[in-house]
Amino acid sequence: MSIILNKVNYVYSAGTAYEIQALKNVNLKIEDGEFIGVIGHTGSGKSTLIQHLNGLMRATSGGIYYNGEDIYDKDYDMRGLRSKVGLVFQYPEHQLFETTIFDDVCFGPLNQGLSKKEAGVRAFEALNCVGLSEELYYQSPFDLSGGQKRRVAIAGVLAMKPEMIILDEPTAGLDPKGRDEILDQIAKMHKERGITVVLVSHSMEDVAKYVGRIIVMNQGEVMFDDTPNGVFRHYRELEAVGLAAPAVTYLLHELSERGLPVGTEATTVETAKKEILKMLASLEKR
Repeated sequence: MSIILNKVNYVYSAGTAYEIQALKNVNLKIEDGEFIGVIGHTGSGKSTLIQHLNGLMRATSGGIYYNGEDIYDKDYDMRGLRSKVGLVFQYPEHQLFETTIFDDVCFGPLNQGLSKKEAGVRAFEALNCVGLSEELYYQSPFDLSGGQKRRVAIAGVLAMKPEMIILDEPTAGLDPKGRDEILDQIAKMHKERGITVVLVSHSMEDVAKYVGRIIVMNQGEVMFDDTPNGVFRHYRELEAVGLAAPAVTYLLHELSERGLPVGTEATTVETAKKEILKMLASLEKR
């Protein structure tokens, strides 16, 4: 499975005084099984970009291909695409509406034409995947905490068995514990099910910890597309467009600039810890 964007442009309010070009000549390829982070300041085009991936927005120009098929062909099954490429919006709990958690998660599969029994099996699997306790399944989703509601919303997309799931700021508004729980579940799901994950986040620490590839958007264009190490190596350029690297990146560069023999490539607390211990060991030998 792959999604290819070829010279994609998108213009809001084209031909008016309010015209804004949100995407500019975007070329991307997303391969099966990748875990990708998308970062960028507000207005950089990242939310517009992800809504093109399952056809919710149509490019002003350029092409998008899913498994080699042009999604803009007249006879293309756009509904089928949206079942395969699931999108979880920011604050998805606002989209919960059924009387019980279980019924809410069943809604998507039932809408796909599955029987009530088949939808129920899908709902159990999805709720288990996001780590929600079984004793909660038949409660109202509106009685849950923010983090639990977020899990239910994600389960609702997973129940439709997508090949790719796109999450737009899935931890927004959550406390650190809730944020870690959600991201750990997403990482576990990616590892166990091999599902492609696209994570939009403002947290550099989160993308550095979880993803294997980062796409940096700036003024509608792809500024960087590389591994976390490759992207955060350009922390000065990121600062110039209102972004930053993880805090450990600055720490390691500060130590290096003071003449200490430490590597500066680490982007997570764990890898930074290893670099610092390695540095301390080398200093002790002197």
